[in-house]
Amino acid sequence: MSFLYLDEFGKAFVPKKIRPGLGKYLAKAGIEEVPYKFFGALFWVTAVITYFLYVPGIYPVIKDKPIIVFFLITFISWFLIQVTVVLIIILSFYFYLNIKIYKRTKLLEDMLPDYLGLVSTNLKGGMNFEKSLWSAIKPEFGILSKEIGVVSKRVATGNDISDALQEFSDKYDSPILRRSVDLIKGEIVSGGSITGVIDNLVSNLRKTKALKAEMSAATLTYMIFMAAIVVVIMPALFALSKQLLTILLKFSSRISTSFQTASTSTMFQFTVAQIDPFHFQVFSIAAISTIAAFSSMIISTIEKGDIKGGLKYIPLFLSGALIMYFILSVILESILSGVL
Repeated sequence: MSFLYLDEFGKAFVPKKIRPGLGKYLAKAGIEEVPYKFFGALFWVTAVITYFLYVPGIYPVIKDKPIIVFFLITFISWFLIQVTVVLIIILSFYFYLNIKIYKRTKLLEDMLPDYLGLVSTNLKGGMNFEKSLWSAIKPEFGILSKEIGVVSKRVATGNDISDALQEFSDKYDSPILRRSVDLIKGEIVSGGSITGVIDNLVSNLRKTKALKAEMSAATLTYMIFMAAIVVVIMPALFALSKQLLTILLKFSSRISTSFQTASTSTMFQFTVAQIDPFHFQVFSIAAISTIAAFSSMIISTIEKGDIKGGLKYIPLFLSGALIMYFILSVILESILSGVL
């Protein structure tokens, strides 16, 4: 694939000014290097997509235009289409990375009390702080082990332990990690007992984790109630509304026909409402999708205190609500088909 010059195209489309920031952002998701080949491949993929959108959609409309107008419209339309496709793909990738960073951060926070407890044990065994950090690294700590390994390597190459820890805490958007590192750094600078600080820190972190679990359990009833409304009750109401609309339209159509066949001298006129059941169905699907998405975020906020944690519920709520809507629509249509 070297003939496509993926790396060269990628570097050309990623400005040098944003490369350091992009590298730090990708490092939060576990991507150590900027994937220039990905951006180069993105250029070629979006060019192909643009071609298949341009040829059947725009070319037949402008092929008979004057040559200057033809090339001008082609250039503008091709540019706008490709930029739009690139933005959609990059935003989707950004959305995916945000979720990945969030999961990594939460996993790191969950492992932090156990890791610090092991560090405290090592300190009580007579090890110094740097050696305690290194010796506490275990495979079961996952991401945290990898990050502490980086900290230990920086310390071994001559960097100050406080600076290495600060760089580690700045890497993730985690108040828990940041406060923990600040407390440890403060004790290192003051020359106090690090063991006592770490023991208190571990105790507080575990209490906080237990309180969060207790609060999550206490709000379970509200979450179940909201889930029932979104997945069952709301689709049922929209499905019933659609069937009632269909019945009313049929009923009003028959009344209108009866008035037209009656005496022409009648004082009254009856017109059928201009409402298309298909348009109402499209509105129902859009409304259900929107409500399901926002409800999953609300449930996540109640359960975990963070919207990002509920993004994984969106496909579940969305598919469940829409499937229930279509099933209930079929059932209600079969039940109410004999009304008129």
